[in-house]
Amino acid sequence: MTEEMTGSSESTDASLTGTTLAPAVSKPSLLSPSAAPQGASVAAFFDVDNTIIRGASSFHLAKALYRRGFFGTRDILAFAVKQGRYLLFGENDGDIADVRSRALGLMKGHSVAEVIAVGEEVYDQVLANRIYEGTKRLLDQHLSAGHQVWLITATPAEAGELIARRLGATGALCTRVESVDGFYTGRLEGEMMHGKSKATSAGALAESHGIDLTESFAYGDSTNDIPLLNLVGNPCAINPDSRMRKHAQTVGWPIRDFRGKRRVARRSLTTASMTGGLWVAVLVIKRLLSRSK
Repeated sequence: MTEEMTGSSESTDASLTGTTLAPAVSKPSLLSPSAAPQGASVAAFFDVDNTIIRGASSFHLAKALYRRGFFGTRDILAFAVKQGRYLLFGENDGDIADVRSRALGLMKGHSVAEVIAVGEEVYDQVLANRIYEGTKRLLDQHLSAGHQVWLITATPAEAGELIARRLGATGALCTRVESVDGFYTGRLEGEMMHGKSKATSAGALAESHGIDLTESFAYGDSTNDIPLLNLVGNPCAINPDSRMRKHAQTVGWPIRDFRGKRRVARRSLTTASMTGGLWVAVLVIKRLLSRSK
């Protein structure tokens, strides 16, 4: 798989560079993890969807839960209408709040243990095969340097923490759904791990874990990751969508692209990545149409 990096530098690790473009002007290079200060005072924060894993991890979890009867057809179709509005008219706080509320409603009353078990199965059967090798090498280099490695994602904690464990990361900062006696209540614990909440949570983590943010790293693919990347001394756009690529080029951030020839012009939008609901709705609609024939 071809790996693209804008710029070049003596401190850049050759194993991650892949194919180096030859720009007309010098562009910024990402400091190699091995060239940064060693030890746990440095952290690397990684977004998950389209940064570590190709596509939306929540899609595969939601699809598996639907097949186990977690969601009713009526619920999913109603959710699809809201997702369609988002895809047509774009993101706003009202859309995010409404999608969040509906997704939480779908989880209410279900077992945490069942979701965790399904998550393990989904990782083994699907997600493990969708990890970008270039991002994984970068993550491993941070671990080898003794850095703390944190995944930070809107993905539910049951999936995000599983991915972190399987990758050997220090931990994960995720969206958390409240549970009582092992069953979901349908309410969030705190805020959805999205946009500014990523930066706020990373900042609080740095303070409690003795992390020097000026020496730390952050990686993300979309403009929703900009607040997080602004927080650290070594930001980098990985597999960026068009808006993130433009922003990174404007502010002078390094860009890594591990998608090679599989780059997709139409990227899944943020809300779809957070819930996977639209894709599950498509699955339901296809199934209903097949039954009507």
